Amino acid sequence: MRNPSEIQTILNSLRSQGHENEVVEFKEAKNQYDFNKLGKYFSALCNEANLKNKHSSWLVFGVKDNDKSIVGSNFRTNRADLDNLKAEIASQTTGRLTFIEIYEVFETEGRVILFEIPAAPKGIPIAWQGHYYGRDG
Repeated sequence: MRNPSEIQTILNSLRSQGHENEVVEFKEAKNQYDFNKLGKYFSALCNEANLKNKHSSWLVFGVKDNDKSIVGSNFRTNRADLDNLKAEIASQTTGRLTFIEIYEVFETEGRVILFEIPAAPKGIPIAWQGHYYGRDG
């Protein structure tokens, strides 16, 4: 598990990149987010991290995609509900793979959630509900 200072540095670094890529995705997710879409992103980001030889990839809630400004997210504000997401994702992925960790950062503009997604094991793509996902651009 990473410490709060390290997570803050990662958030700042991801936002300063200026764009999404195969291993970074930003979503406003101000209140809710579709569970099935979350699972598809998990599969795609997992598989792309493997292809890019990265240890992990990142899905970030509470940040606008176009300008990387923080808008805050009320997605699963109860920490136990957020932690339960690990088991919920694992129940529908290849090999029961799930998040490395789910981090919360509280900025003055609002709460940001960083999902650290592991790279798929070499030679074993990760499916969501039996379908394999990837990213393009």
